[in-house]
Amino acid sequence: MQKLEQLYEGKAKKVYATDDPRYYIVDYKDDATAFNGEKKGTIVGKGAINNRVTNHLMQILAKEGIPTHFVKELSDRETLVKKVTIVPLEVIVRNIVAGSLSKRIGVAEGHKLQRTVLEFSYKDDDLGDPLVNEYHILAMGWASEQELKQITDYALRINEILRAYLADLNIDLIDFKLEFGKTPEGELVLADEISPDTCRFWDSRTGKKLDKDRFRRDLGDVEDAYQEILDRLLGR
Repeated sequence: MQKLEQLYEGKAKKVYATDDPRYYIVDYKDDATAFNGEKKGTIVGKGAINNRVTNHLMQILAKEGIPTHFVKELSDRETLVKKVTIVPLEVIVRNIVAGSLSKRIGVAEGHKLQRTVLEFSYKDDDLGDPLVNEYHILAMGWASEQELKQITDYALRINEILRAYLADLNIDLIDFKLEFGKTPEGELVLADEISPDTCRFWDSRTGKKLDKDRFRRDLGDVEDAYQEILDRLLGR
């Protein structure tokens, strides 16, 4: 598979065309941003870790019947993925109060929710990815009613699978962000990434944060936390 021109560069990844129109190559970067790009930095080795963590978790989900864009890991930083058109929504899945939800509702971080909460935000950096609800989504045509139901069903199922898997590794899945895309054939699949950049992982024994919050909040040991997640997932 030959890598051709760069099609896109985001905060954490670059996307390249290939000589097969069905596939793209994703290249993960070490760049780190927070607070809608207001804070910028570098987490050494992050790109390679996020690539491998994402691919590992997506393969677990695929075995459980969740369709994903993953095709093949090409190198530490590069992965071959299906070409998809991203649905312009971020799906936030919350099990424990943390981050922006804590500030929004005035409840301390760590409070266990009585049921899983799903939130949607409209993908637009210039607008700060504003929260939207299903009425906005359907009214604007960002997803059809059937697609929204499928996204919701997939998100809740992904949560079940990952929570159980991570619990065995002494990791609590606090909350996480998902993105979905549609293939040229119209299949809805999980896309983007699942990593310490997009998930809140807490050690279930100590409560230590093992994710991007260590960068956001200047907690230190950022690289070690990312590496620890990879090591636990791969059984090192």
